[in-house]
Amino acid sequence: MGDWEWTLGGHESDKDPIWGDGNILDPSSVLLTGKVAVVTGGARGIGAATAVALARFGADLAICDREADDMARTAAAVEALGHRCLTGLFDVRHPEPRDAWLAEVGEAYGRLDVLVNNAGGTFNSPFADISLKGEAALIAENFTQVTGFIRGCIPLMSEGGSIINVTSIEANRAGPGFSIYSAMKAAQANLAKSLSLELATAGIRVNCIAPDVIPTDAERLIGAESTDDGSGLAPQPWLESGSVHDCAAAVVYLAGDLSRFVTGTTIHVDGGSLAAAGWKRRTAVPRDA
Repeated sequence: MGDWEWTLGGHESDKDPIWGDGNILDPSSVLLTGKVAVVTGGARGIGAATAVALARFGADLAICDREADDMARTAAAVEALGHRCLTGLFDVRHPEPRDAWLAEVGEAYGRLDVLVNNAGGTFNSPFADISLKGEAALIAENFTQVTGFIRGCIPLMSEGGSIINVTSIEANRAGPGFSIYSAMKAAQANLAKSLSLELATAGIRVNCIAPDVIPTDAERLIGAESTDDGSGLAPQPWLESGSVHDCAAAVVYLAGDLSRFVTGTTIHVDGGSLAAAGWKRRTAVPRDA
């Protein structure tokens, strides 16, 4: 190594900005051992994958949803990994059951380290055809329930924590047919920026993940395309389609010590869709072309 070499001992290394830093990483830095995480919409799709992934990395869980059978399956998967999983069966848009359940979470665990605001939903409709009732439902499901969960969880994060909003690529681009949904996802991302500053002194980080082209039951129900539509153009630049587990991986990163200096930002789990800005690759192009 020439005339010098790195050393892990000695007075000089203690002053070094790398070896003298107490935040040096080791493999245990990725673990979530002893942490407690709340995942909303934890019954299916990204929420279920996220809950199980957090448990695999060491966290105890509290999940809520309005789908009883699927939520029970997620809870069983978490418990099979040797971790606790408190469940709440209610509609996240309603504050009374939410607040009562968060009180249960506080009683059961004594604190909270991670909040994943995954619950949300939409339907395809031209803006002009959305009724006031429909608009209010979209806002409640994709924004006000998020602010409600954050407000309810902050007091439980007495030792700091990580709040992660699951937004969408539509938070950063147009969403024709999904205008209110897209606007509320953008609001979530902006909220994360503001709260990252407000909550910094409490040791609470606030970030987002923004998925795209992730096959889920919800996407199929609203008719979202996640495969080649026959045009010969792929829906995203990456050569493989995304998975709910890719989203879960981003959440695991944001939940733990590896991201201790990351706040107020969005990780795009989109196979390069946002970066492409409309560019698409031809599906017939081979991998090594």
